[in-house]
Amino acid sequence: MMLNQAYPALAHAASMPISSSPELQPYAQPDLTTLIQWAIDHDPGQQQFHYQADAISEMGIASSQLMDPKLKLGVGGLPVDSFAFDEDPMTNISVGLMQEFGRGDTQTLQQKQSEQQASGVRQQADIRKLDITKAVTNAWIELAYLNQTRTLMVQNQSLFRELLSYLETNYGLGANQAQDIIQAELQISRIDEQLQANQQLQQRWRAQLSEWLGSQSASLVVTSYPQWQTLTQYLTTQPANHVSTLASHPAVQVRDALIKTSETGVDIAREAYQPQFGVEVMYAYRQADRMDGSPAPDLVSAYLTMDLPLFTEKRQDKKLAAAQHQVGAARTQRDLLIQQMQAQAAATDADRSHIQQRLARYQRTLLKQAREKTRAVERGYQNNTSQLDEYIRAASDELALELEQARLEADLNQANNNLAYLLNQY
Repeated sequence: MMLNQAYPALAHAASMPISSSPELQPYAQPDLTTLIQWAIDHDPGQQQFHYQADAISEMGIASSQLMDPKLKLGVGGLPVDSFAFDEDPMTNISVGLMQEFGRGDTQTLQQKQSEQQASGVRQQADIRKLDITKAVTNAWIELAYLNQTRTLMVQNQSLFRELLSYLETNYGLGANQAQDIIQAELQISRIDEQLQANQQLQQRWRAQLSEWLGSQSASLVVTSYPQWQTLTQYLTTQPANHVSTLASHPAVQVRDALIKTSETGVDIAREAYQPQFGVEVMYAYRQADRMDGSPAPDLVSAYLTMDLPLFTEKRQDKKLAAAQHQVGAARTQRDLLIQQMQAQAAATDADRSHIQQRLARYQRTLLKQAREKTRAVERGYQNNTSQLDEYIRAASDELALELEQARLEADLNQANNNLAYLLNQY
């Protein structure tokens, strides 16, 4: 009985279509876009940033208001020999109100600065959305890769089991040696170990996904990679220099908000050169009579207060210089971030290009040669010119190449994921 008549050639397993085994096919699995949106909608971090932004806005409104007026009560001109209120016409009971005003437009600028700070915090919420999208997509890609490699290993193990059955039958007829059976059993055990490791990685990725998806990640089965329509369209229509695109990234917009906040800080520092005004109004009630016996009239007093920022060299000048330095630091930070992101995008784009070339080599040359080698060894085994271990080695090499190709496909999708994150092109 010829080997190829007893069971399908093991080499064909690597070329079989990748599909999940029946027990891995769920009835209705949510797609990646739905999962990402669910994760964003149920993310506590989003609420945290919105609460922080609202808090800053409310504090900005509070800081832009006038100071509370001060009430002043007192007694003036009271004689110490009698402590009588109606003895001396100078004796009075006074009540007054004091109100201080802001220095120039400081209060208005402080509210403006608070709104700019709140805007920066809200931009951090957009960064959080991108982080969630990247994290969920990353896990999705890895689960798709692990599911595909599991399918390959299950298919090859099934064929090795057919081979073992064939060898055991022939061994009973005296046509095979016991070492052939042991080699086949060893190969099956090795695949069992690989399947166990594969299951471990899948459970780990599902556990990590539970941070974003909760309990629904435990039953998630991924059978395909993302499509990347938005990213592909962008890369085919936009230049390789992504500076203009990176400028609209939420991380850069957070730096833009910081620059605006720092510039408003300069305006506030300039207002420190303006005087600060205050007013005071007092009413004094008198009970004593004049010297001619007529009632002494009550008194009203009004005052205007103003500080004089005359010595500015060590205070206002230094505060203004510090605020201007803050603007320079913020702008430099923004430029540095864009430079870093541009370099990361260029490196990722280079990775994509090389991975695509390597994948083409696998499809054009490596897998073809591996299949031809496996068939040649198979024919030699059938003609008793090759040993079974040579056939198992050739088939295993072909499976290894198939798994390497699957890893490259996953790496290509991970590169797409990194580039989509940098360019905000999900």
